[in-house]
Amino acid sequence: MSKTQYKYRKRFTYKGKRYAVYANTLIELGTKIAEKKAELEKTTHLKGGGMPLKEYTEMCIETYKVNQKPVTRRTYLSRVRHCILELIGEMPIEEIQPIHCQQVINNQAGKSKTQISEVAHALNFIFEHAIDDGMILVNPAAKITKPKGTRTYRRALTAHEREHFIKVGITDRRFYFFLLMLYCGCRPSEAAECKGYDISINDGYPLLHIRGTKTANADRLVPIPDELYSLIKNTPKNEFIACTSTGYKLTENNARNAWKAYKRQLNISMGCKMYRNALVPPLPLAPDLVPYCLRHEYCTELARQGADIRIAQKLMGHSDIKLTANIYTNFNSDDVLTAAKILAKRQ
Repeated sequence: MSKTQYKYRKRFTYKGKRYAVYANTLIELGTKIAEKKAELEKTTHLKGGGMPLKEYTEMCIETYKVNQKPVTRRTYLSRVRHCILELIGEMPIEEIQPIHCQQVINNQAGKSKTQISEVAHALNFIFEHAIDDGMILVNPAAKITKPKGTRTYRRALTAHEREHFIKVGITDRRFYFFLLMLYCGCRPSEAAECKGYDISINDGYPLLHIRGTKTANADRLVPIPDELYSLIKNTPKNEFIACTSTGYKLTENNARNAWKAYKRQLNISMGCKMYRNALVPPLPLAPDLVPYCLRHEYCTELARQGADIRIAQKLMGHSDIKLTANIYTNFNSDDVLTAAKILAKRQ
């Protein structure tokens, strides 16, 4: 019998979702509503069982991301905690609706396109596995709409910024994290893992063994410039090169706080005025300078020095030479001005 042939219809909401029941008599309608609600209660009990999303998520990542390097898995979990679990982590997993997932992704509005995509992927990763594990019936994040994001622009340092970078970098062991990115081209995760035993001498030249895992070329040996080698050459073999004041490895949160401290010191070094220990705008350091600019600067400096692009690809640990080429063809205003002066002298 089609729905239009029934005499009575009753709609009701259960845990944020609308349902409709049809019948020919009011008694039958009441019975069907009770049966439907009992069925829904039973389904809820058999699936999520009231487990908080936070509890399931941490178990899910530890289980299904088992092939990831531990540091990569920790970084992933840290991002999930910050962007997802802080908002809906205490909710029972079976009670999470599409609107909750949309609110999570809306909270990323204005962030980089990469971060927005990572959060959307994480939501779907968690809930698809929850379906496979019998925790829920449908993926509430399946149809979320991603907000507009910003394109992350990573530039090289200006000559003025580079001049002050090493001066500030020697004042704090935490800052060695950024010097490893600037002078050896380390990724953030690679800089955090470097230890004293990764430093070696070959034919009189100091080298750093970067034990990267992101690409097939990530595990590599790179030369250590004298400016950095003089600072790190005496690092004990089992100690992290960049570390906290107590000798521990920098976590993602440690590195974030260290970067704030570094930028503050850079602004002071570059002549920023102070009032009651606070920086007085305008700040000399451009706000678009982020840690990954340092790795970009490393590659740009290789191009300035005339290094073959295939050598640069190896030193950067890039799997695709197109990534290296994109940096090789992206110079800042200082580079353009230098080139103009050279051409002017030739004429």
